[in-house]
Amino acid sequence: MRIPKPVLGGFLIVALVAAGVYLVFFDNSRAAPGASGETSSAAEPGQSAAPPPDQKADAAPLPVKVAPVTKGDLVMTLKSPGEAYTEKQVVLKAEVGGVVKNLSAAEGRHVKQGDLLVALDDREFQLNLEKLEAQRLRFLSEIYLEKQFATSTQAPSPEAVARLDKAKADYDKASADFKKGLISQTALEKAQNDHEMALIEAGRKKDEIMASTKNLTQTEIDVKIARMNLEKTRVRAPFAGILTEIKVSPNERLDPGRELFTLVDISRIKVRAKVLESEVGKMRAGREATLRFSAYPGKAFTGRIESVSPVINAEDKTCAVYITMDNPSEEIKPGMHAEAEIPTEIFTGRLLVPQEAVLIRGGRKLVFAVEGDVAKWRYIEVGLENERFAEVLPSTEPGWGVSEGEKVIVEGHVTLAHDTKVSIVE
Repeated sequence: MRIPKPVLGGFLIVALVAAGVYLVFFDNSRAAPGASGETSSAAEPGQSAAPPPDQKADAAPLPVKVAPVTKGDLVMTLKSPGEAYTEKQVVLKAEVGGVVKNLSAAEGRHVKQGDLLVALDDREFQLNLEKLEAQRLRFLSEIYLEKQFATSTQAPSPEAVARLDKAKADYDKASADFKKGLISQTALEKAQNDHEMALIEAGRKKDEIMASTKNLTQTEIDVKIARMNLEKTRVRAPFAGILTEIKVSPNERLDPGRELFTLVDISRIKVRAKVLESEVGKMRAGREATLRFSAYPGKAFTGRIESVSPVINAEDKTCAVYITMDNPSEEIKPGMHAEAEIPTEIFTGRLLVPQEAVLIRGGRKLVFAVEGDVAKWRYIEVGLENERFAEVLPSTEPGWGVSEGEKVIVEGHVTLAHDTKVSIVE
């Protein structure tokens, strides 16, 4: 029996629809976990299975930094601008004229006291000294001759002769020692004067001898001046320091008064700060002060108040305060801008916490103290304050305040809650 084509087409459509419904239902059953009584497969290696919904995981401790509660001095300070300078700075000049024969000065060179820096050609000065020395010896010889050939009605006493012999021996020895560098010029001149006085006392024509002695004395003064000028041809460092602003060259002819270079000692620096007239009474010499320089941001140096000016500036009503500091590494240079933090008042025996530890919540100040591994907030009453510390006043409220030696959180506590577990990091 033949089936009509319309009927056959209807059967095919119904079969296709039934097959589609079956496939959709079968795929959804496979995708649903736990369907038909089956459980999901085990976790892959290296992956942890999720905890059951009724189990709560412990929160990890929060890292914080702490500082101790201390008992000490609370120092109130004021800040003032200042400028660094040094008192040991000198411009060296030529005292005599001449040609530069030897130049040891160089920009930035460190020198010691007494170091030879410049030597001028000294031949002219040396000849002048020798000429005056010869003239002095001539006058001295005349005195000897006048004594030797003078007629006298009275012989010198034995004591005068003995003193003359001893004075001459002492002078001869002093001359020899001076040439060897064993005695000073002053010691030589003393021996010479003693000898000449002994000659006068033992002479028979004291008037003539005294006349010759006057010429000798003037010549001796000329000799000393010539010797000083000879010494001035050598320029030496008056103190230890650093050379700068060199203004002379080798073989250059110098006139007296010519500037040569500047010598500066910066091993010790001073800062001149200014405070208002109303704060002068709080300044005390000897107190430590903190100095900060623009050239070294974030770095603090320690100085000491050396003196307070006795004069108030009439224009701005300020008083100068002088602060000194050691500068062995020569970091600080004269002329650098400084900010001085000067102590005004010192309150002793105060309970202190760092300013970083203090928070405000609900309009009240508090700190977080660490008890074991838990952070506990404590309300506090704050007294005096400076930039670094706050004074904690005694409180009668239960659970308020902190004690000396407790640790308070200074970092990592801005969003911290009471009873939060914490771990202390360095």
